[in-house]
Amino acid sequence: MQAFTCICQRAALRHLSWIELPRPLTAGTEPAGHARVGYARASTKRQSLDTQLDALTAAGVTRVFAEKISTRATRRPELDAAVALCRELRASGVAVTLVVHEHKRLGRALDLATLAEQLKASEIGLQFLTGELQGSHDPAGVVFTVLAALSGMEREYIRDRTLEGHESARSRGKTIGGANVTDPDMLTMAIHLRDQQLSLRDIATRLVITTGTKKGRHPSPATVMRMLRDHDEQPPQTR
Repeated sequence: MQAFTCICQRAALRHLSWIELPRPLTAGTEPAGHARVGYARASTKRQSLDTQLDALTAAGVTRVFAEKISTRATRRPELDAAVALCRELRASGVAVTLVVHEHKRLGRALDLATLAEQLKASEIGLQFLTGELQGSHDPAGVVFTVLAALSGMEREYIRDRTLEGHESARSRGKTIGGANVTDPDMLTMAIHLRDQQLSLRDIATRLVITTGTKKGRHPSPATVMRMLRDHDEQPPQTR
């Protein structure tokens, strides 16, 4: 009886249909497909996104993140969401390219350089449909390398220029930032924390007011925003 059972089991195994389960992504594995994620931005509510959206659609982009927000904004929710999706897709083994109508839609030079560093770290490509940087750029390509270098140079330049401006302001007894609760030391720290990609709220919690009726308290995020904005808008020779 036991021998008969073994024979039946072997016969059943011959008729089984085996299905290979998905294998985990390993280093050196070729990407499984290519995804293209689009991003569009207008600086004001009155500006239309139609031209950008039409161009992205014509380029074969089916998933687009769009927003109307100023170039001066320190955080762009839809751009953050687009990059997050790109990272998620890339982590699953898919080759990913972030597609934008023109590089200016990503913000100022420093914003673009910072974003390029983030995309390169995640092995995400970048494509501009028009403008001076038109074309597809691989994260290992020369454009990413140049943008990363410019980012580092710009940060060092801003830091050195700020410190020089502080010395000049102190000699004249001038308060930087236009608000009674701010001072040159606070601005220096705020710029340093902004370079670390902290939010306005996080920056505010790390600063302390040293004079006046609010001494010992933290400035509000709005005060930090005004202080940084006033600094950025000052002509280079007056900083």
